[in-house]
Amino acid sequence: MTWMMPPEWAPQDRVWMAFPRVGYTLGDDPASAEEAWGAWAAVANAAAGFEPVTMVVDPSAVDEARRRLSSEIELVEAPLDDFWMRDIGPSFVLDESGELGAVDWTFNGWGANAWSTWERDDRIASFVAAEAGATHLPSPLVNEGGGIHVDGEGTVLLTETVQLDPRRNPYATKERVEWELRRTIGANRFIWLPRGLTRDYESAGTRGHVDMVATFARPGVVLLHWQDDPAHPDYAVVRQVRATLEKATDAAGRRLEFIELPAPATLTDDEGFVDWNYANHLVVNGGVIACGYGEPDADSRAAGILADAYGREVVTIDARPILERGGGIHCITQQQPAVG
Repeated sequence: MTWMMPPEWAPQDRVWMAFPRVGYTLGDDPASAEEAWGAWAAVANAAAGFEPVTMVVDPSAVDEARRRLSSEIELVEAPLDDFWMRDIGPSFVLDESGELGAVDWTFNGWGANAWSTWERDDRIASFVAAEAGATHLPSPLVNEGGGIHVDGEGTVLLTETVQLDPRRNPYATKERVEWELRRTIGANRFIWLPRGLTRDYESAGTRGHVDMVATFARPGVVLLHWQDDPAHPDYAVVRQVRATLEKATDAAGRRLEFIELPAPATLTDDEGFVDWNYANHLVVNGGVIACGYGEPDADSRAAGILADAYGREVVTIDARPILERGGGIHCITQQQPAVG
């Protein structure tokens, strides 16, 4: 049996998310909690305007979730540590007959971060697989869904600082990682980017998730975060990433085309250089849920680029509360492809 991970623009059955519960990521004061709950709910309610959404909710947060989420959103209960569904949930795949599979990556809190707990989160992928009626496909590779992007034709984008991270996979080599990605998601062309965005290497970061810097818009075409201010360290990072992509070919042997997604004007917040980007978005049936940063001109420009790239309606959600906690809209969601 051969499994293949569909591209994110393929037809979907639903979107999966996890609702924030009290803990490190939520914050330790009422204002912080309100901010996080509001952001996660806004993304879920926007996605529900395009397709079904299922929200995994810790028993302690059920009442809060019911209060904030559209009645159209299905709630299922399971114990949670954190709530980044892209990373704790499965990566869905299909076989030749259209059967649904769910790759259950080994999860260890993004490389055993000191602040992270993951005993409950490591079980969420198998829980979601069962709820979705998917074949459970466990993998020994420590990986997260935000660490890979595919074109649906066998090409995968990934970064050397995630899958080869000694705190994730201390014995990994590119050859071993590639073998496992062939087995689980059907990849046969591997484009290894050198790193991710600067902020992502701080304590709450993932140390280089590709979904913060680049994604496929369609086979052969990459949407690329673009920082054009030399005062930001990502000015050099995105040029290093682009140089790597320019040398690559995809599974069909094509040279890649690029669509730049210019960064917002804001360079810093109270913690240092921001990682605000528009590459981290959710594609849904007929739409795109995009990150916004309270900069009308930049947000509108990015929405227009995404609308042209996908040929879909774009809904922009203020993602600053999500980015402050270490990720974006893509990071808190996981699409389940349509079967058949």
